[in-house]
Amino acid sequence: MKLAIVMPVLDEAAVLPQALTRLQALRARGTEVIVADGGSQDASAALAQPLADTVLAAPRGRARQMNGGAAAASSRDAGDALLFLHADTLLPEATHELVAEALRRHAWGRFDVHIEGRSPALRLVAALMNLRSRWSGMATGDQAIFMRRDAFDAVGGFPDQPLMEDIELSSRLKRRFGRPACLRATVSTSGRRWEQRGVWRTIALMWRLRLAYWLGTKPERLAEAYR
Repeated sequence: MKLAIVMPVLDEAAVLPQALTRLQALRARGTEVIVADGGSQDASAALAQPLADTVLAAPRGRARQMNGGAAAASSRDAGDALLFLHADTLLPEATHELVAEALRRHAWGRFDVHIEGRSPALRLVAALMNLRSRWSGMATGDQAIFMRRDAFDAVGGFPDQPLMEDIELSSRLKRRFGRPACLRATVSTSGRRWEQRGVWRTIALMWRLRLAYWLGTKPERLAEAYR
């Protein structure tokens, strides 16, 4: 299995070197690392150059950046895999083996997530995210979603929308291919978003946005509320 990791970035110079350095062992074993920059004003693109196989300029917007990165992946065989990784998220060392094994039985999947941060509440947030995902068969970008290349192509990639692109992709994959592989191996992601806005305020906001999305509110309106 050929694995390509796609990382969308926008002004992530503070965390990008650590994130990409952690991927070098995977690169040495043949994993392709693609950084899709959405117009960073800092040194993100320059920092990524020596640590990635491809650094491309993509239209701003996480969905567009991830689709651009997937399009740039060198291998397109049905048995190949794509993994979409946030710049502030670190993968476990055995990622290639875990993904390969999961995709023998499922078309797509995700990892459990651990949230790094000072607040003890973040452990509860992560536990609830993992439990909800396992119950619902849905996944979020923080959980490092991965899938077979043919599954990604079959659902048309990420929808071109400014928010909830991960939820919509999960919904399409679930309808077409069934439930995901919910790996108990964990990725570690930064709790900066929760801590900057307040943990409980962020939880409440995300639940309101998710409910509004399921009730039919347009993603553009949700993106305004999120900002």
